[in-house]
Amino acid sequence: MTSAEPAATPPAPPVSLAALLARRDLGLRLLAGPEDVSIHWVHTSEMADPYPYLLGGELLMTAGVLLADPAHYVERVVEAGAAALAFGVTPVYDTVPAELVEACARHGLPLVEVPPRTPFTAVARALWRLMAEARLYELRRVTEAQQSLAAAAARPAPVPAVLGALASRLGGRAVLFGPDGTESVAAGREVPAEAARALRDLAGVLGPRPGGPASASGDGDGLRLAAYALGGGDGLTLGVATERRGGPGDHTIAGVAVVLLSLLTAPHRGADATVRDGALVRLLLGTAPAEIADTLGPGPWTVVHASGGDGTPFAAAGLAAALGTPLMDVGGTAAGATGSGGTSPGATGPGGTTPGAAGSGGTTPGATGSGGTAPGAALGAVRLLLPAPSPVTAQSGWTLGVSAPVEAGELAAADAQAARALRRAEATGADLVRHRPGGIAALVDPDEAGAHARTLLAPLAEPLAETLRVWLSLHGGWDRTAVAMDIHRNTVRQRIARCAALLDRDLDDPDVRMELWFALKSR
Repeated sequence: MTSAEPAATPPAPPVSLAALLARRDLGLRLLAGPEDVSIHWVHTSEMADPYPYLLGGELLMTAGVLLADPAHYVERVVEAGAAALAFGVTPVYDTVPAELVEACARHGLPLVEVPPRTPFTAVARALWRLMAEARLYELRRVTEAQQSLAAAAARPAPVPAVLGALASRLGGRAVLFGPDGTESVAAGREVPAEAARALRDLAGVLGPRPGGPASASGDGDGLRLAAYALGGGDGLTLGVATERRGGPGDHTIAGVAVVLLSLLTAPHRGADATVRDGALVRLLLGTAPAEIADTLGPGPWTVVHASGGDGTPFAAAGLAAALGTPLMDVGGTAAGATGSGGTSPGATGPGGTTPGAAGSGGTTPGATGSGGTAPGAALGAVRLLLPAPSPVTAQSGWTLGVSAPVEAGELAAADAQAARALRRAEATGADLVRHRPGGIAALVDPDEAGAHARTLLAPLAEPLAETLRVWLSLHGGWDRTAVAMDIHRNTVRQRIARCAALLDRDLDDPDVRMELWFALKSR
């Protein structure tokens, strides 16, 4: 049993050796072993012992330049976990050595003969092309599943509908488990009793423990099992059982279902299940959350701005699933690019467009078009809205700025806080920065403040700048500044007068003193 986070986007799927053998232009011939193995990548090596250079899952190609002991060579290749061995005929060997064929047959390692007319680069290129085609198919499959799940969430009984759509798309069974492990709602075909028990046990591994794993996977009675904790905080868990080794997009599809089910099953003050279901439908249809704040609950809420991702259409949906929220704005105002109000031009409502608005300026997981994002959307600019108790942790490949918890009426201010926090995170190279109350100084970008300070204070040598800093910190006290710096009070007066002359500023003006103090703190 293993634990893992849902993938943000499906990686390149492996390719069956049979698909490569079917390429007639390559002229490959299987001499030993099965053809139904999966190949994850290709590697060429003429080392006598390739073991140290293999990661597992490769199609290892060799011409046998240093092949001295075929039996030992195959043992090392199998030990390294290579998927198959391709042997190039000529220039070293006229035929594939019989000892090599026997050793591969004995260990069950597929052995492929590469004819003289086929260079290894042609085999590698064909494999990468097959992988690209498989990845495109997987991306389309995930997009269609997202649309299906979004449509199911808008039906009169959304929870069973979402489970049914998920089970159909994954070709198995989907179960919603209660906090005590009881089966609450289920959809899809029945599974053997042993597999059902294993799935329930797997769901129990997650539970409502803070900081526990968000997902877990395993096997039971020949089925592939997976469990995902919902984000409502009530200990609900989604369990999935499939008969096949699903594609890499299965975790992404399940992640979208987790987001939708988390909102559908989450408790909201003053709203029964029917009202909550209607709120979800209106969100999916583009209503701004501010308009249904009373239905969803007043908060507190946390706003998150995120930049990064891997540039694919499903990265943002994966981030939302990892943070346990369906309220996501993709391709709207870029995080960190908002004005002082933190909203984009043309924002509607008293608080402006809030994170999670799914109208023309944003999307929700499962509500994307065929490409997964609005045309021209930058996947590096994502805003999310989370219930304040939900933990916000660093996410691989993303830079996050997190606001302070606020009530529903203060979402616009929280949006600006998250934008500033993201700018600080990007400036410092941090994965996650939380808003810190800091008065007016916290409203200024640190890089911009530092550049302004260096320009403003450029005329001052270090002794003058330090004297000015101490003098301002002591409210212009001549004697106290002299004692603090261990210099004569007349020296203090001369230095401060020199500062005023070089800066061409009236140091008796409180506005000037305030600006210089901020500059000295920011340099």
